[in-house]
Amino acid sequence: MSKLIFITGASSGLGQALAWRYYQAGFSLALVARRTGEIADWAARQGLEASRYRIYCADVAVIDSIVNAGMQCLLEQGLPDVVVANAGVSIGVDSSVRGDMDVLSRIFAINNVGLAATFHSFIEPMTQRGSGTLVGIGSVAGIRGLPGHGGYCASKAGVISYCESLRGELRQGGVKVVTICPGYIDTPLTQKNRYAMPFLMHADVFADKAFDAIKAGASYRVIPWQMGWVAKALRLLPNIFFDRILSGRPRKRRISEG
Repeated sequence: MSKLIFITGASSGLGQALAWRYYQAGFSLALVARRTGEIADWAARQGLEASRYRIYCADVAVIDSIVNAGMQCLLEQGLPDVVVANAGVSIGVDSSVRGDMDVLSRIFAINNVGLAATFHSFIEPMTQRGSGTLVGIGSVAGIRGLPGHGGYCASKAGVISYCESLRGELRQGGVKVVTICPGYIDTPLTQKNRYAMPFLMHADVFADKAFDAIKAGASYRVIPWQMGWVAKALRLLPNIFFDRILSGRPRKRRISEG
């Protein structure tokens, strides 16, 4: 019987690349997204065997929606070996604009509460089994706050801290928690960025490296590794120099800017 992976945000980008990498490794797939038609089209183009995947419609920003998808997976496919909370949004916010407060709320609902709710259905059965891996997709942007990126940076910092906390909670039960922090990966999420993206990596290359990190049970991994060093350097940089370097940097697009 093949192993099973549950992936949110599987309709495009990193989620889709990870799904293909795990399928090639012999895993069966539980694919979750709001846009299920896009997953179905992709699965058909890739020639996925019908017996090796299921598609679940869920909005991770709605707790009952993603929890129900997890429960449905348990009933239809069984308990996954790996769960990847990949669904996320990256939108610029301006805290002086009232409408952007609603945007900020949705960012946290998807990137933080949605991640925790994705894991929820599987924690107890994985603990009872004594094995399993929960993977949170963070970001290098969560290591230090960037101007115009307050919502995204804060949410990804939350992912990193939450997964670190969960790792300590579940360790004795045999459940691993892995935090993957991508740098700049060529996906629809980054293609609208208005600033330089050093060490830009193709999504399929990222998926290979993430697969290796998850298989190794790495507690924390930055991909590509060069961005890890950049992030560490920025973390150590005194505020006076950090603020000067980032001054005038283009902001991430706000939702009103398309």
